[in-house]
Amino acid sequence: MLDERVFHRFVHRVEFKYFNPFEHIRVTRQNLTHWQQPGVSYFLTYHLADAMPAVLLNQWKQERAIWLSFHPEPWTPEVEDEYHRRFSSQMERWLDAGHGSCVLRRPEVRAEVEESFRYFEGVRYQSFSWVIMPNHVHLLVMLHPDWTLEKVLFTWKRRTSGRIHELCGTEGQQWQHDYFDRIIRDGQHFDNVVRYIRRNPVKAKLREAEYTLWESDEVKAVP
Repeated sequence: MLDERVFHRFVHRVEFKYFNPFEHIRVTRQNLTHWQQPGVSYFLTYHLADAMPAVLLNQWKQERAIWLSFHPEPWTPEVEDEYHRRFSSQMERWLDAGHGSCVLRRPEVRAEVEESFRYFEGVRYQSFSWVIMPNHVHLLVMLHPDWTLEKVLFTWKRRTSGRIHELCGTEGQQWQHDYFDRIIRDGQHFDNVVRYIRRNPVKAKLREAEYTLWESDEVKAVP
């Protein structure tokens, strides 16, 4: 498990911290509900607009809506784990199946996404790990307390949409409107996310040229 002291030098000397259930939680909603706390770390996933077939996505939304009606928030850790087993894991399997145009398989397109991550690195957020898959992206990132998830995600999508259209000769909606996120709860959760991101290309049976994986020096120490 990582030594938390190594994070103190990141992002304007903001101290690394985990989710605190006793602190204020900012709740925002698009299609999905997002919990936020200033200065915490997140496991984020967002995907291309065509990465999910409409039939599968509508089925997923309907089953999720029924489940949520019987499990109002806030959740216990056990209920949250059940949610992720039933819904997050299903979504990740569908994404790994490679639906849609998968334009992120092209190195020059992935380079645009990489540049968007690095542009405000160390100012608005500190990245620990990310992987760019053919049709989606996973990140482990700590946000500066002055910045919210929706603003950071909007910046990444806005900086890349036009360039990807230019490179691919496409038009229309490039990225999904919403995103998936989990606040990092503790050191074990942090390490598990590191391993998930690292193993995702292997699980999806990708060749090396079809994805880009990046890890900070500290994260590389996680076995």
